[in-house]
Amino acid sequence: MAEVRDIDDLPKNAANYTALTPLWFLERAATVHPSRTSVVHQSKRYTWRQTYQRCRQMASALNKLSIGLGSTVAIIAPNVPAIYEAHFGVPMAGAVLNCVNIRLNAPAIAFLLGHSLAAVVMVDQEFFSLAEEALKILEEKNKGKYKPPILIVIGDESRDPKELKYALGRGAIEYEKFLQPGDPEFAWKPPQDEWQSIALGYTSGTTASPKGVVLAHRGAYLMSLSGALIWGMNEGAVYLWTLPMFHCNGWCYPWTLAALCGTSICLRQVTAKAIYSAIAKYGVSYFCAAPVVLNSIVHASPEDTILPLPHVVQVMTAGAAPPQSVLSAMSQKGFRVTHTYGLSETYGPSTVCAWKPEWDSLPPETQARLNARQGVRYTGLEFLDVIDTQTKKPVPADGKTIGEIVLSGNCVMKGYLKNPKANEEIFADGWFHSGDLGVKHPDNYIEIKDRSKDIIISGGENISSLEVENVLYLHPAILEVSVVARPDERWQESPCAFVTLKPGVKKSDEQKVAEDIMKFSREKMPAYWVPKSVVFGPLPKTATGKIQKHVLRAKAKEMGPVRKSKL
Repeated sequence: MAEVRDIDDLPKNAANYTALTPLWFLERAATVHPSRTSVVHQSKRYTWRQTYQRCRQMASALNKLSIGLGSTVAIIAPNVPAIYEAHFGVPMAGAVLNCVNIRLNAPAIAFLLGHSLAAVVMVDQEFFSLAEEALKILEEKNKGKYKPPILIVIGDESRDPKELKYALGRGAIEYEKFLQPGDPEFAWKPPQDEWQSIALGYTSGTTASPKGVVLAHRGAYLMSLSGALIWGMNEGAVYLWTLPMFHCNGWCYPWTLAALCGTSICLRQVTAKAIYSAIAKYGVSYFCAAPVVLNSIVHASPEDTILPLPHVVQVMTAGAAPPQSVLSAMSQKGFRVTHTYGLSETYGPSTVCAWKPEWDSLPPETQARLNARQGVRYTGLEFLDVIDTQTKKPVPADGKTIGEIVLSGNCVMKGYLKNPKANEEIFADGWFHSGDLGVKHPDNYIEIKDRSKDIIISGGENISSLEVENVLYLHPAILEVSVVARPDERWQESPCAFVTLKPGVKKSDEQKVAEDIMKFSREKMPAYWVPKSVVFGPLPKTATGKIQKHVLRAKAKEMGPVRKSKL
């Protein structure tokens, strides 16, 4: 059989092919809008020209220290200008950026810095002693063989100057001093190959050691444009950094904002009050947040809110399925919530519950129910499906048959760093396996029913803990709830609800409230879904604000089995 060929044999050349990288967005923003505000933090304001110069200074300063291709630069900081600049400056030097979660403890940070072989650690002054403790652990572990990284401390006017003084006394270089010798006109080089790594991030996995997710320039480029497209973001968008930039590289929005020549408003401490005041003060029209932050906005006290909103504010949420009650309350306050879903391994959100005009005329509860689904693939993701875990075939689009959510395409990570076994498992059969269980609706929108380990099997029946939670969130006294399996003498497992009550509910009333929650549940859900036990108190959360179900599962196990009724 004759070889089938393209119509031509025209080759790639320097004029028609360049490796994709989001770094060019910054150069363009500085060219098109040099005097437009790029980043705002407290009394500091930078323009796009200044941000581009500062990022080139960083790249140049790193290169002078022999940091480039093959090096990792870690940054431990909240949402301040330095972490925004690092998203460009570090890869412009040819190195890989590792944004470390500030809520981790010293042993966890020591593991990440050791595993990634970080050559430089930039750390905000508030977290300097945490970084120091982590480095001490590493030094003790690798007796005599450990080469400590270059330490750079980022000062902040809102913090106690003693912290900065302490860090400088310990030999750290102050961030602005570090940038100074760098060339603001540095001729940085884009990657030769778009498969080159741009970022490394560690999963907030519940297993003993987190996995290092490696992302490429190509995926970052495609995802940062996809994120703008699916959200309908406008040129010059004013964006509030409520989502930590250390969380999946801020879902690629640091690069998106350069592409849109937008403005970043940094928020060091996320509170409902700070969100409302930034909307009023800066004209913020976009922000991203986990459902736990939406919950705080909905339940903010009147003195912390500025309502009605001066304009419609677009909010993107992901990280956990938002309760329908929270979605309804947000839209009543004038926020337009876009619900997305993704993982560290997919550059952040990669599916969206795309809103349809025909939903506008539906009752609010129906709208919230439809919008609570995880939806359809992003523009930049090629494949999304729900497959039967046994046969590996797609499940029917009936909204009932449960399977595993799988994805593939250009917005899937390169793989886990130094972990071939995990890569083999996660990429089996040519898919990225999410580990999330869901259904496909007749309109092809997917909906998560649970993490595979969060399904409760009671008397042989599968119960989705998420669906039970969604109903419980409708109870007027409940602020937060998480439902897990508790051993049960009769049913093997039964639902156990861990509840945080809204402020104002007295401790002495807890027994009465627990009975009321049971009664409410019996009216609203099938009998076997009704939690057989209710436990009150604050919920344990990961460093990214996700509820730690594994901690609650262990707690439920410790409580012992629900006893069989003697009746």
